[in-house]
Amino acid sequence: MCGIFCVLTLSSAPFEWDKTVYEHLRRRGPNSSQDVPVKGACYQCLFSAHVLHMRGFLTPQPIQDSAGNILLWNGEVFEGLPVKPGENDTAVVSQRLMSCNSSSEILALLSAIHGPWGFVYYQKAGEYLWFGRDYFGRRSLLWKFDAEVKALTLTSVGAHVSGHDQSNWQEVPAAGVYRIDLKAATEAGSVSFEIYPWDHAGNSISSCIEAILESVPSGCNAVMNQSGLKLTSLVCPLNMSIPESINETEIHTNSHFSGKELEELLASKEQMYEVDHLIAVLSDAVRRRVQALPLRVQDHSPLTPDDASVAVLFSGGIDSMILAALADRHIPAHQSIDLLNVAFKLQEPRKQNKSAKKPPKHKNKPTDSERDVADSRTFSPFDVPDRITGKAGLKELQNMNPERTWNFVEINISQEELQKMRLERISHLVHPLCTVLDDSIGCAVWFAARGTGYIMEDDSQRPFTSSAKVILTGIGADEQLAGYSRHRVRFKTSGHEGLIQELAMELGRISSRNLGRDDRVIADHGKEARFPYLDEDVVSYLNSLPVWKKADLSLPRGVGEKLLLRLTAKQLGLSKSAILPKRAMQFGSRIAKMEDTHEKASDKCTRLLTG
Repeated sequence: MCGIFCVLTLSSAPFEWDKTVYEHLRRRGPNSSQDVPVKGACYQCLFSAHVLHMRGFLTPQPIQDSAGNILLWNGEVFEGLPVKPGENDTAVVSQRLMSCNSSSEILALLSAIHGPWGFVYYQKAGEYLWFGRDYFGRRSLLWKFDAEVKALTLTSVGAHVSGHDQSNWQEVPAAGVYRIDLKAATEAGSVSFEIYPWDHAGNSISSCIEAILESVPSGCNAVMNQSGLKLTSLVCPLNMSIPESINETEIHTNSHFSGKELEELLASKEQMYEVDHLIAVLSDAVRRRVQALPLRVQDHSPLTPDDASVAVLFSGGIDSMILAALADRHIPAHQSIDLLNVAFKLQEPRKQNKSAKKPPKHKNKPTDSERDVADSRTFSPFDVPDRITGKAGLKELQNMNPERTWNFVEINISQEELQKMRLERISHLVHPLCTVLDDSIGCAVWFAARGTGYIMEDDSQRPFTSSAKVILTGIGADEQLAGYSRHRVRFKTSGHEGLIQELAMELGRISSRNLGRDDRVIADHGKEARFPYLDEDVVSYLNSLPVWKKADLSLPRGVGEKLLLRLTAKQLGLSKSAILPKRAMQFGSRIAKMEDTHEKASDKCTRLLTG
């Protein structure tokens, strides 16, 4: 993983790039930094890369081959191309690209890669500049065009400048890859992108191009490549079938179920083939992402429980619990796993007279495990819902494998620290996204990924900072398995057909709504986000299933949403977490309580815009 940067200028004027951007890029890649300039007849390019060493021998970037081609590669090859143990995948991709003699061969190579990537590639023969993101957009890539100096900039991360036009930076759409003919651009005095779209089953090329044109920087234009070439997706199309005779109306809508009742309801469901198959593909996805990782031990001294190579963004909810349980299968037992649990400080409730006290209104009734923890404690400003379920989840994991050291990292954030780091760092990383939801999730993920907090030892807190370079995150589970409340609303109003449309939309927009932001935020700590639920094989399997095998929203919360995943958790021995209802990170961590409670998630966030 790395921070990549390229600026193309069609003038001879020297380009001065933002030092803030450079610092963000350097933090993404602390192990190696290097710049390579290229001068054409009437254009110039600067390629800059900052590498986080993850695999094989450290390979500085930009990597320049014997033919003069230059590659900036921010990605991982998990499958699709042969990468031998000890080899660096950047070097492998560079060698394979050098052997490509046509655009179709380049597209075939990129189409074969399983894993996240963002890249910029200077193809010296023909003088072309290629760039783009993988099918899901799991790696960030931004662009902007400065018309005054005729400069196009491509970068993993930008910078927010207070008072400037927020649309200056935009995310490169993960709808395909792009090629610039540098000689043609020089002659025309303007930048034009040729689009090579992903072959999205069911989506027309015209709709794909329309989506791209909405994000093309002002002063540039984009056209479909004249050969009609496309990238071939590794993901099978979404199963759109509708059940013939399944109850389309939601039942149990206003009912509250105890944990025992939910367990019994879940136990009555049998989907053994689907559960076993999902465990197999998801376990493989986790294995590919947690094995053969470097540890932060430089002096060859024995490993300690503090030396983990993998961490999990951990709320104790079903998504993160399954990732932790599957990681346990593939990481050697003597290595620890860090569970990163973030909480934002609560205000202590005011004392009230018992006679004046009204019973609390629970939109979502507390689960048995939450109630057990709450009943046995006095008020703590960091006992947010995710902390409570996280501790309950820790006990389940310890019972599953008591030999493993599970570092449950309690990351406690005050409002003062939140405001300080949002201003200094997070507002730049979230940019160009700018909603209240982006602020809440971006801040929560940034502090969680930093991994600085406490772990409990002998009933006392010990300061602890996670050393893990890889962070597993559960994003993609809710989008594919109907985990959000809006999925219930859509099912109630439009039945299975509406639910399927909603799920198709969720996966289609995940690159622009979530993944670029999360990559920028996590990578700021010199760590790499990995998304097992968005592994190509996992998505293909879930896409192949009819929607009623994945979720049954006629069942109550805590069972119906993500039904297949709950059955999977139960099969893995995670009985308590299998029936926890979905709780969004901004509410579970209580960051939303720190800010204006009257805001809507889709509102522009003034805290980001004025940061």
